[in-house]
Amino acid sequence: MRTIHVIGIGAGDPDQLTLQAVRALRDTDVFFVLDKGEVKSDLTQVRRDMLTTHVPEGTYRVVEARDPERDRTAGDSAYSPAVGDWRSARADIYERLIAEELGEAETGAFLVWGDPALYDSTIGILEEVRQRGTVDFAYDVVPGISSVSALVARHRTGLNRVARPVQITTGRRLAEGFPPGVDDVVVMLDAHQAFRRYADEDMDIYWGAYIGTPDEILVAGPLAEAAPRIERLRAEARERKGWIMDTYLLRRNPERP
Repeated sequence: MRTIHVIGIGAGDPDQLTLQAVRALRDTDVFFVLDKGEVKSDLTQVRRDMLTTHVPEGTYRVVEARDPERDRTAGDSAYSPAVGDWRSARADIYERLIAEELGEAETGAFLVWGDPALYDSTIGILEEVRQRGTVDFAYDVVPGISSVSALVARHRTGLNRVARPVQITTGRRLAEGFPPGVDDVVVMLDAHQAFRRYADEDMDIYWGAYIGTPDEILVAGPLAEAAPRIERLRAEARERKGWIMDTYLLRRNPERP
């Protein structure tokens, strides 16, 4: 039977791969890579660099396919359907790659940024392909170091404070209001910098972009002071590279005098 490894490869640093991930890489015959276009070609190159670093040359092949575009103009009511359509389009590609590019006795792999269980669709898409019943395969999941873990490590802080919860959410949700009953919030997928809404409140921010790569940018401090700098650095980085991936921790300070 065909086998698929879903391998968490960390936030971008080849040294962040776990020993389990390296073993899975070396067990793979075919690596499937979705190309996001010229603007994000360096993301594809980072994956290739990881393979060069950790897998003997000539023991594998790489198969690339173009990642389908997602409708990023969809409003709140249409957001979930737009994501569902994009995931189904990806499932079509995965199904074709596994059926046409992977021999029945071979092992394939998808290299997932960060951790496959955190804000990633690969597991759900593979389940959709399996449910279609057109191609038979087994798969396993190798956890990775998420951008969240890398962020707080780089800032030398923790996700939560003693006896307090932490919540991971999106910029879209944060724009609707700060989660009730939580003082420590990790925000991902924030294209509109929702943290600006809270600049007048007593909060600290730990922000990072391109975490784990040579382009990494880090900013930390009181939100009111850090927000303008983050906005400027973010705009400059996006103009320079054409894209940006950032994550941040917002920490409310209800007890600080």
